[in-house]
Amino acid sequence: MTSTTESDEAFIRDFATMSGFGSTPAGGVDRQAASEADVHQRRWFAGRLEAYGLRVEYDRIGNQFGLLERIPGAPYVVVGSHLDSQPTAGRFDGAYGVLAAAHAAFRLAEEWERAGEVPRFNVAVVNWFNEEGSRFVPSMMGSSVFTRKLPLDKALATRDRAGVSVLEAMEPTGFLGEGDGPTPAFCAEIHIEQGRDLENSGTTIGLVTASWAANKYEFVVNGDQAHSGATLMEDRRDALLGASMLVVAAREIANRFPGVLHTSVGQLDVYPNSPVVVASRVSLLLDLRSADESVLAKADELLHSEIARIEETARVTVERRPSHSWGVTRYQREGVELARRAAGRLGLSHTDIMTVAGHDSINMKDLVPTVMLFVPSSEGISHNEFEFTTDEDMLAGLRLLTEVVRGLAAGELNS
Repeated sequence: MTSTTESDEAFIRDFATMSGFGSTPAGGVDRQAASEADVHQRRWFAGRLEAYGLRVEYDRIGNQFGLLERIPGAPYVVVGSHLDSQPTAGRFDGAYGVLAAAHAAFRLAEEWERAGEVPRFNVAVVNWFNEEGSRFVPSMMGSSVFTRKLPLDKALATRDRAGVSVLEAMEPTGFLGEGDGPTPAFCAEIHIEQGRDLENSGTTIGLVTASWAANKYEFVVNGDQAHSGATLMEDRRDALLGASMLVVAAREIANRFPGVLHTSVGQLDVYPNSPVVVASRVSLLLDLRSADESVLAKADELLHSEIARIEETARVTVERRPSHSWGVTRYQREGVELARRAAGRLGLSHTDIMTVAGHDSINMKDLVPTVMLFVPSSEGISHNEFEFTTDEDMLAGLRLLTEVVRGLAAGELNS
């Protein structure tokens, strides 16, 4: 075990402070995008960046950047993750990656200053806006706008369940800038695994080689509003029944492809959601994920073939509104190898791994060479207040991330 240094202790202190923003009684956090807790945390984080000499800027969707500019006019190694969370979430998802990025930049700034070194590329610490998508759909919104995959005006017009738009939520905070953010040369992100592979194998670092493919949909099930007691069963057109059948169908399809297909329904909106009324409309978000695109295509076909049966059985109609999707895409091999060499130099056990969850780096790798790293998650628990990663694993990841960013800033991928 590597002994902790003063800079390690500073990271642990900052992580403890960060975990207090939006803290929940069970030890998790609730800081959805542009919420009061998210705003307070962003202001605190800006102060930490400025205290170490980084210039803080925001782009037009509210991505937060801490700029370590050593070569005026040169592009940036963009490194970070996100600070927003699910409604009741763990302390580590996203937040660890943002703080690790900041402390990697702090360490490199001090190192370069002490040695009189000038890297080939600048460093930009990033806190991406609304990665989770819990308040505003879709997820990975900030990086999608940054990479031009999502139009800015569409993102700003997106409304939460209360009818508040991104623009209305963000404008009073002062976090909407006028530019498009720094010009990227490379990107790096570190994150908790959100799975059990690293823990099960006793491995410290996951070198992410590719992302699973995913299809995400919004389905709207339409029926007829009716009295939940008096209306005859055969006369009902129950939208909630139809939606429930979709939920079950998704799980049964996953059971047909054990271990290689994940399906879920994470959100249902029921109207009128009254205890004495048969639902007339239900919206639900459903996703399918697989590392095998042929499996994903077959699962998608099976799901949509179920719709006609559900419509007939529940006497409803089902609208499909595509949300977003992506295929199996690989991180650049040269970036994976750079991280592998760095892990070897540090004596950290490591293995290749795929990411099932979506991350902002999935967008960024389509724009610039990108390195994605994982550290272990205890029991694979995530999006849960009991999510946990040890200090030792967080610090090991921070050391590796610092080494990776150093290499990217030195232009190792350009040589």
